[in-house]
Amino acid sequence: MRETGSGLTTPAGSGDSTVSGPGAAAGRHPFPDPHWYTIAGGAPLTGSVEVSGAKNSVTKLLVATLLTPEPCTLTRVPRIVEVDVVLGMLAELGTQVEWLDAQTVRVATPTIVDASLSEAYSGVNRIPILMMGPLLHRVGEAVVPLPGGCRIGKRPVDFHLVGLRAMGAEIIEQLRSVEVKTLGLHGAQVTLPFPSVGATENLLLAAVRAKGTTVISNAAVEPEIIDLILFLQQMGALVDVEVDRTIVVQGVESLHGAHHAPIPDRIEVASFAAAAVATNGRVDVVGARQEHVATFLNHLRRLGGEFEVSQHGLTFYRARELTATHVQTDVHPGYMTDWQQPLTVLLTQAKGASVIHETIYEDRFGYTRQLNEMGADIALSTSCLGGKACRFASRDFEHSAVVSGPTPLRAADLEIPDLRAGFAYVMAALVAEGSSLIRGTRFLERGYEDPVGKLRSIGALIETRPADAVQPTPPATAS
Repeated sequence: MRETGSGLTTPAGSGDSTVSGPGAAAGRHPFPDPHWYTIAGGAPLTGSVEVSGAKNSVTKLLVATLLTPEPCTLTRVPRIVEVDVVLGMLAELGTQVEWLDAQTVRVATPTIVDASLSEAYSGVNRIPILMMGPLLHRVGEAVVPLPGGCRIGKRPVDFHLVGLRAMGAEIIEQLRSVEVKTLGLHGAQVTLPFPSVGATENLLLAAVRAKGTTVISNAAVEPEIIDLILFLQQMGALVDVEVDRTIVVQGVESLHGAHHAPIPDRIEVASFAAAAVATNGRVDVVGARQEHVATFLNHLRRLGGEFEVSQHGLTFYRARELTATHVQTDVHPGYMTDWQQPLTVLLTQAKGASVIHETIYEDRFGYTRQLNEMGADIALSTSCLGGKACRFASRDFEHSAVVSGPTPLRAADLEIPDLRAGFAYVMAALVAEGSSLIRGTRFLERGYEDPVGKLRSIGALIETRPADAVQPTPPATAS
């Protein structure tokens, strides 16, 4: 059942980040800071910036290409470290990678040369766990390291494993890895206890080539999930998204290559929108799509921000004095958990007491400590404040925050703990009086394409400086 073959060489592509073979990225973890930022606050952001392709879509689309031996081409691919990491994983499995231009990549995996992904990727991100389904279809077995990501919660994988077992996978859980085998996956009825994005993606990737029909109930329906479904459909899959969070997949025997442009990054859109309003500027985000950020736009307007829609994207600015609001994060179409951090900084400049209730991850407010040191007034609570009780009720997790404002922020030396907190710290530095130094920029640059260049293009007073030769051990890796 296992495919065999000699090692594959990767065709040379344009640019300087062509993946050169198996394990290309393995030696680069943990990642050192490429540089640190110094940011002078007080300048309003004005101008135009183009949104990149969505990191949380592109990385999953790359995994999906393992389902076929034929070439697949993705355009609008962000040139970020996270993409390079995933390409390194694929290269280790036997994928050939070629950059056709600055943001177009062609990948092909005619043969799986190794179904065991190196433990060097353990804890790097959550992508390896998604490779189980494609590898089971290609060679009947896989060994993948357990996932990691930002320190924002436990993010367990038991939902994934229960679903795969129901589809006929034999799973052996090791300390740092998961070994899976099958004589053939089959359709199953799977009901997720929570509409997990990762579990939904994993089951989709396993179901599209399974024998029979798979029904995923209580599935996630985020735009990135729909983007993955559209790509799989182009590859020949049969996937229906029905009412009440139900996804029905009729398995097909094989899939073929496809060409796809990923959706724009809705997290980046919200980040630049919040920064524009926080600095009392005006920013055009080219390529932003209203339907992907509709919930964010409603909350932005409630607190005093405003937006305009054009044929090119969305424009963001401040319409009136910022006032307090209450926000509860939730699964799509609710308020996205990754929009929470820039909103928190924005609310430090709003009049009154705002409440943010985080219902997706139980430990996502750790970054507020450094904001308080800058002069913010943010109090954390274990109670479900400002909304309905969530699954973290009475479990002693500080998953609600009260942000009182407006409070002037003062410059500080900041250490980024994770990807999304990274942009929040950049925002805080842009609002603060004085010049801030930001370390831990490796986290931010794993998920945001050319953040320094984009921020400079809209008036941010941001410079880079060499990082120290000796870096402290990072507290976590970015998701």
